[in-house]
Amino acid sequence: MARLYILLTLFGFMISVLAASPPSFCKCSCFSNSTIIPLSTHSSPSSDTPRAAGATCNTCNKAFCLAQHLPICKNAEEKDVLTTCFQRDSRKDQIVVLTFIAVTVGLLGWATVRKVMEKKNVEGVRMAGSQEQYMRVGRR
Repeated sequence: MARLYILLTLFGFMISVLAASPPSFCKCSCFSNSTIIPLSTHSSPSSDTPRAAGATCNTCNKAFCLAQHLPICKNAEEKDVLTTCFQRDSRKDQIVVLTFIAVTVGLLGWATVRKVMEKKNVEGVRMAGSQEQYMRVGRR
């Protein structure tokens, strides 16, 4: 029962990871300096890094970078700004890693079950073999 719970928990974790969209980032380069701004559907008020609320890669443009009022972009015009949008941890990477983990856990589980079954079979043969050597002498 515990193994089933662990497998269901692992399966649920895999689904939740795949359902979440991979994080997007906007790289703003002004002159020769650059900074990375996380794009997210929720803002993080506790962090010191600028975070664009509800932004996607479509909003990562020169105007967006200038609107962030970054110190590296002080006195910069649109011709001085370059932008790049990228994502980390793509779905393909997540699927490869989670498949590897699932296969490894499955093989370890199979090896454990196989060893336990072999041990039970060997003990069963020993007990049956040892009992056959004795004969009943009388009735009680």
